Amino acid sequence: MNIPAPQRKLTIAKAMAEALAQEMTGDDRIIVMGEDIGRLGGVFGNTAGLLDRFGSARVRDTPISETGFISAAVGMAATGLRPVVELMFVDFFGVCMDAIYNLAAKQAYFSAGKVACPMVVMTSVGGGYGDAGQHSQCLYATFGHLPGLKVVLPSTAYDAKGLMLAALRDENPVIFMFHKALQGMGWLGTVPGSITHVPEQPYEVAIGKAAVVREGGDVTVAGLGITVHHGLGAAKALRGEGIDVEVIDLRTIAPLDRETVIASVRKTGRLVVVDDDYRHCGLAGEVIASVCEAGVVLRAPPVRLAHPDIPIPFAPSMEHAVLPDTDKVIAAIRRAMEVDR
Repeated sequence: MNIPAPQRKLTIAKAMAEALAQEMTGDDRIIVMGEDIGRLGGVFGNTAGLLDRFGSARVRDTPISETGFISAAVGMAATGLRPVVELMFVDFFGVCMDAIYNLAAKQAYFSAGKVACPMVVMTSVGGGYGDAGQHSQCLYATFGHLPGLKVVLPSTAYDAKGLMLAALRDENPVIFMFHKALQGMGWLGTVPGSITHVPEQPYEVAIGKAAVVREGGDVTVAGLGITVHHGLGAAKALRGEGIDVEVIDLRTIAPLDRETVIASVRKTGRLVVVDDDYRHCGLAGEVIASVCEAGVVLRAPPVRLAHPDIPIPFAPSMEHAVLPDTDKVIAAIRRAMEVDR
């Protein structure tokens, strides 16, 4: 008789911390640096327990100087270490972007492949909790636009552990984004669907490979991070109306798995892309362009649901009015279903 393996549900924060601990155990070249990542265990919990286990030589609290410790990480990577740094909020990228896109992203190109840059930049994204325009952005397209960077964003704890292990083993710089609303920190609230079974043994989730998380035949909804859960909520709500929604978790912004989206839309003929980053020049537009360039015959115009091109408001009523949510996805799907050409 086969006995099913026990389910071990973790939050994304705990899954990230477990992946880091497991890889650090087997690879003493990994060093973690950032603000409050040591004694506190990270503001978002993803380095909890690492200082006690690996000591202050490998888990280093830094001064509030993103330029300093991220630039140092680029140098460490060039000399054979595998640094992990935390940019606490992606909104602060402006003070350290030169180190990321002029140094880390180009190191392999400028050295003709002789000097790799195996480093991971962890950073929080997303709004919804009234922290205004300087602590709530996503900026997926800003990083996904730059050659030399890989950019990932998990929607579940299972993917968080697998993507983190893949990032730690990659020879290229990886921007590991995590959405605050999925992290599992009680003070932020947590989307329940992000807390999933996570195997204890190490495993990888391939960077650059999307997942069909719900199969359907009428319309494709593509999203990432929290918007995957908005899509799943919409699919469940519309089932009673006879609308069969396929939901795709993009998982990776760069490289973008265009093939999985194109294959889905060839089947459904309709596409809704949900993106909580700014609309203009954004990821949603890139996904739609990829489908159109592939010559997919559409039964309705594609729909792009994204944050409008304004700074994220502070007032909760205004913030939630502009952020994507399940109700807005439902409305977008209904709009797509109204046309059948």
